Amino acid sequence: MNGGQIDSDKAWNAVQARDRSFDGAFVTGVLSTGIYCRPSCAARHPKRENVRFFASAKQAEAAGLRACLRCRPNDVARDEAAVKAVIDAIRTAESAPKLDELADLTGYSPTHLQRIFKRQTGLSPAVYARALRSERVKDALAGGASVTEAIYDAGYGSASRFYEEQKMGRKMGMKPSAWKNGGAGVTVHWACIETSLGPMMVAATDKGVCCLSFNESEQDLRRRFPNADLKPGGDAFASLFAEVAAQVETPGRPHNIPLDVQGTAFQEAVWRELRKIPEGETRSYADIAAAIGKPRAVRAVGSANGANNVAVLIPCHRVVRSDGTMGGYAYGLEIKEQLLQKESREDRPV
Repeated sequence: MNGGQIDSDKAWNAVQARDRSFDGAFVTGVLSTGIYCRPSCAARHPKRENVRFFASAKQAEAAGLRACLRCRPNDVARDEAAVKAVIDAIRTAESAPKLDELADLTGYSPTHLQRIFKRQTGLSPAVYARALRSERVKDALAGGASVTEAIYDAGYGSASRFYEEQKMGRKMGMKPSAWKNGGAGVTVHWACIETSLGPMMVAATDKGVCCLSFNESEQDLRRRFPNADLKPGGDAFASLFAEVAAQVETPGRPHNIPLDVQGTAFQEAVWRELRKIPEGETRSYADIAAAIGKPRAVRAVGSANGANNVAVLIPCHRVVRSDGTMGGYAYGLEIKEQLLQKESREDRPV
């Protein structure tokens, strides 16, 4: 649905699923009632033959339709403006604004603001603020600031508050000083394991798997973590690495393998969405962009996909081009095809 072109089959599927990620991408005109709705409208679905899709509310109104009073599709632009205002407020504030303050800024209730903000960004305002501050810490460390300077310059009132936030859910794994020094002070345990897809490199910190790749060596791992202390996995990591190997052989089965991965708020939103794709199925870059509430960020989704250091466990192999072709894969299309084949229901063990 780029450049004003609407794929009617895809649009109808979004309407049937009441997919909120398509709100703003098009509106659904119901010719039998003379109204137009958001794709996510909770009203009873119309018959397909009575539906026509429009790129905007303005086009629907030009065709003689009026806005649905239930889903208020002409408020989408207002919602987008409210989310932008909240992001600007969070970015310019010295400390994270409270939800009530942000609601007053936009004229929405706190509950509604939280809902539309999470719908468009994949994060609540509070989590977005924490993610932004964590990114500022990383940027400051990369620029040569000390850990203490980076923490306070990012807007934290104390170092303890910074570490507390990391424990609350945006786990950093490696300490912030490791970002500054390319992994210095961090021990990364690794092993190279033979699989049906070829040699698999797996590496982990004491918090979880930080790298899973194919046809790579210790030298490649060193490039990823240039100043980390690299050690063979040994007995302490044998069970974890065996579980990872089993997951590679039967990708998509439920598991509780811990991960130690870091990224920007956007990258982590993409990676979370990748893990939601059912085994054996694929999504396009455009699908992922829409699902995280950023339908125009297709190229950025591709970059986030490529920045994934943990293959299979974060299944970037399930992303294909919009035309259904395989596209690229860091470890070669043959491995990508084999992973998808392994995930097909016909091949999965009963």
